Amino acid sequence: MVIAIDAKRAASGSESISVYARSGSADAGRDAVEWAREAESRGAGEILLTSIDRDGTRAGFDCALTAAVSSAVSIPVIASGGAGGLDDFVDVFTAGRADAALAASIFHYADTSRPHAQDASPPARHPSTAVNSFRVFRAERSSFVRFVV
Repeated sequence: MVIAIDAKRAASGSESISVYARSGSADAGRDAVEWAREAESRGAGEILLTSIDRDGTRAGFDCALTAAVSSAVSIPVIASGGAGGLDDFVDVFTAGRADAALAASIFHYADTSRPHAQDASPPARHPSTAVNSFRVFRAERSSFVRFVV
């Protein structure tokens, strides 16, 4: 089971990160890291973590948020929200400790292409497959990167 967590910082630069519901319009009153831990304890096998603050901005992933959640759980974490270029994926896999990262805008608006993304990625361990209209970069915790389109 994959659980989706939409998270937003209380204020710019704040360490407090809340879970939001209803397309980011309602604060659920839960801390994102604590909710991730609880989700794992209830049987979640993977977390899709979206930074509402970064979603659609192309300003880069929220690596601090992703690292906080990734460090708190032992299940894979997929980072979402903010991809603006290929370097952002390197950052989220290293500083953010993400197991995977999701991007859409940089592909939808032709800022980059699948071949360019694959050239920027370490060698793939698995062949590429289609995943809806989203492009997903995947990295195992051992730091081998898999690119999935």
